[in-house]
Amino acid sequence: MSQDPPRPPYDPPHPYPDRFPPVHDRPPSPCGPPRLTYPWQPAPPPPPRPRPRTGREPVGHHSDLRVLRSAYRWQRRTATLTALGYFTLFLVLSACAPGVMTRTVADGIPAGLLLAVAQLPVTWLAIALYELTARRHVDPLADRIRREAELNARRGALR
Repeated sequence: MSQDPPRPPYDPPHPYPDRFPPVHDRPPSPCGPPRLTYPWQPAPPPPPRPRPRTGREPVGHHSDLRVLRSAYRWQRRTATLTALGYFTLFLVLSACAPGVMTRTVADGIPAGLLLAVAQLPVTWLAIALYELTARRHVDPLADRIRREAELNARRGALR
């Protein structure tokens, strides 16, 4: 009995190797060993043809979309952590440090009341941070991607 070529780990062993010898359906490839098929199996589909290069990648495959998503993600995280971080600090102080919250600060006003009232300006700060990061980072990226998409659509319509 001859020595069979090594099989890839995903290929199950054939139950009758002597009756149906493997058929090499393509010439040896520089990328690896040839794929073995049997006469009753259909040939594997041909590899996809590479698309012709047009000079620019389409917008869907562009790295700018990844940059836009990450900028938007950081924008959301900054605003959310600002508002929720302060609110969580207020809740933790209320639950764990009631002495701090009941201490009077000025004219008999407890510190807890001042911290609660300060929640509104902190929320406004979170909104302002959101707007600021949107204007500086996210909106210019989105505008550039939108312009490129329009340009690609015009180029595709002209073809």
